[in-house]
Amino acid sequence: MTTLPSKARAVIIGGGAVGCSVAYHLTKLGWTDVVLLERKQLTSGTTWHAAGLVGQLRATQNMTRLARYSAELFSGLEAETGVATGFKQNGSILLCLSEHRLEEARRGASMAKVFGVEIEEWSATDIADKYPGLNMDGVLGGLWTPLDGQADPANITHALAKGARSRGAKIFENVKVTAIRQANGHITGIQAEQNGDPFEIDAEVVVNCGGMWGREVGRMAGVNVPLHACEHFYVVTEPIPDLPANLPVLRVPDECAYYKEDAGKILLGAFEPNAKPWGMDGIPEDFCFDQLPEDFEHFEPILENAVNRFPALETVGIHTFFNGPESFTPDDRYLLGEAPELKNFFVAAGFNSVGVQSSGGAGMALAEWIDGGHPPFDLWDVDVRRMMPFQGSKTYLYERSKETLGLLYADHFPYRQMATSRNVRRSPLHAHLKERGACFGEVAGFERANWFAETGQEPVYQYAWGRQNWFDNHRTEHMAVREGVGLFDISSFGKIRVDGPDAADVLQRLAANDVMVDPGRIVYTQFLNERGGIEADVTISRLAEDSFIVVTPGASIIRDMAWIKRHWPEDARAAAIDVTAMEAVIVVMGPNARALLQPLTSVDLSNEAFPFGTMQTIDIGMAQLRAHRISYVGELGWELYVSADMAAHVFETIDAAGRDMGLVYCGLHALDSCRIEKAFRHFGHDISDEDHVLEAGLGFAVKLQKPASRFGGFLGRDAVLRKKESGLERRMMQFRLTDPKPLVYHTEPILRDGEIVSYVTSGNYVHALGAAIGLGYVPTRDGETAQDMLASDYEIEIAGVRVPAEASLKPIY
Repeated sequence: MTTLPSKARAVIIGGGAVGCSVAYHLTKLGWTDVVLLERKQLTSGTTWHAAGLVGQLRATQNMTRLARYSAELFSGLEAETGVATGFKQNGSILLCLSEHRLEEARRGASMAKVFGVEIEEWSATDIADKYPGLNMDGVLGGLWTPLDGQADPANITHALAKGARSRGAKIFENVKVTAIRQANGHITGIQAEQNGDPFEIDAEVVVNCGGMWGREVGRMAGVNVPLHACEHFYVVTEPIPDLPANLPVLRVPDECAYYKEDAGKILLGAFEPNAKPWGMDGIPEDFCFDQLPEDFEHFEPILENAVNRFPALETVGIHTFFNGPESFTPDDRYLLGEAPELKNFFVAAGFNSVGVQSSGGAGMALAEWIDGGHPPFDLWDVDVRRMMPFQGSKTYLYERSKETLGLLYADHFPYRQMATSRNVRRSPLHAHLKERGACFGEVAGFERANWFAETGQEPVYQYAWGRQNWFDNHRTEHMAVREGVGLFDISSFGKIRVDGPDAADVLQRLAANDVMVDPGRIVYTQFLNERGGIEADVTISRLAEDSFIVVTPGASIIRDMAWIKRHWPEDARAAAIDVTAMEAVIVVMGPNARALLQPLTSVDLSNEAFPFGTMQTIDIGMAQLRAHRISYVGELGWELYVSADMAAHVFETIDAAGRDMGLVYCGLHALDSCRIEKAFRHFGHDISDEDHVLEAGLGFAVKLQKPASRFGGFLGRDAVLRKKESGLERRMMQFRLTDPKPLVYHTEPILRDGEIVSYVTSGNYVHALGAAIGLGYVPTRDGETAQDMLASDYEIEIAGVRVPAEASLKPIY
């Protein structure tokens, strides 16, 4: 037996496909001092029973990039290591049984063109020819992806492990980690036991690849890793006579089923709408290559549909009825990256039944993150920092996991909302908004009014790819902001107080804009990384000489607090505190905003007394609050920051006055359409840590010559200077469809002079302009000017149809 070391540069916890991939990729980067610890045997948790499907097209560019990398890695892994991986690119077929599904498939096929994934739309006849014996009743069409495939999950894992060992990694089985050691917010090592004998390993980096144990491993470190296991069912048939070899993987999401041919048999698996959570009371200590009890009654509806769809199943026996656990996260996206709570503690867990196909890309990306100190590209889709602390609650996870397993094969409609684990975080105005017809959506657990129903209309989504049932409501709300006055509740936005003698110097170091302004001034700015990419998009209001409030999107509050913490000067005499829950934010916007609010306060709201970009303490009714004259919709208005205990009173005061003023209650969908009409960027879609602030068109918010902080120049300054010297490689542009009927959401291809050059980063229908609007980056050609770019012809491809678009570098509205 190899002796366990007392020190390692990196310790990886978990010996599944993902853990072995992280070890493999770290060693490829030159990390020879890597130790992987597996509680039982490699693959013995969930990897061993995975179906091994390897798809390439995911919902966004970078997630597709990771999935494609996995396929590329697997294709050469057997030759590199000598371990038979069973990887074959036999292609995959997506079967569509509804118009909704076909529309989604066509949009996916358009998206695939941007991302370089070979994909074709096929008719029912094409599919029948490729997959003989299939009952084509109800089939409208589908997609063929020739480079998709399948692999042997256990052998993929052993190949990755062998590759890692060959470059110096040490892998130990039957070693249980019992504690995570840390000091001063940094990881220092682990405690573990082997055969009952305790030992410790000092480590610079610890990686949690614990799979369905990932939540408990995180808790040892004080790190939130929200995931929960669910029962996952499949059957393997007896050999089927005359079954063609190398049949493509077949997915029939409208019947919640997938089919995989292997050695003359069919593996039939399911992602059913009402899943069965497992392990609420903990995972048994001796769990190793275990199966869960059969539940044929639960699986029977899937099997009945499958027998109808593939009649050969009716006369063949079932060789194996399998039920095994898989871990799922609250939003069906895995958890990757450095934990916000603990430096050098990394997470790669919660893979939602796509762990094998994700393992190569996730391992590569995390290894590069560990090695380089930052993500190799934008990974916000799966960044562990998107999770809120409460989402680690067992009760929350138990309820949510009933839904998330099935969502893998559900229709992925735009604006689709989760149905479980709702009403956890509520604004102080929630009940008032509900009374007025609010239809709520959920972001980071926060209930937010997305649109308001008319009298007699049920405030419930009716999902579609075209105009949904709230389209006319959206028009009313949007136009109220443009022509009258609307009220939003944006209490869910994150708020960070930075207080202390060095508060101004700390923020001057973090922010690209100049925050050394007079008290009462508001500054729009970004936090930049060393590459000039955007880590946060915020407003900073100076409340006093030594007090500021930073306002940020609600979903990124944990990320932003972690960024501030990681870059906080050691000797700074200041503190940053998340105060999101302390204040509600009532937004009154539109040409009539001043007319509505002025009679309610003794403070002069005129332009001269209360200019744009400033804040003041004002009174409304019997309450005092801060009024910020700033706008995310491009109209006259104020954001009213009021303590949670007085929020209802202020709302009621405004509500009463607004009845005679035509006040319209507006949801977050209208907020988004108004901001995109003005070409205001949205963090996480239009701007991210891999988007340079100048190419995003936000150079106006960067002040290179601003007064220096006592902690040095602002982060990212050198990258801004380099970009100014080298020139822009791409520009953010706004596009307005010339046809008022089609809708854009995100990732639709952008064509310049007939060639695909990019994709839409975010889109919405804007009623003041009467068409759909999209934002997106367009690469620049050598030596061309902005005017040259505008001289080209542009189109947006939507579900395979090219729609002409008007392009602009300035807001069209």
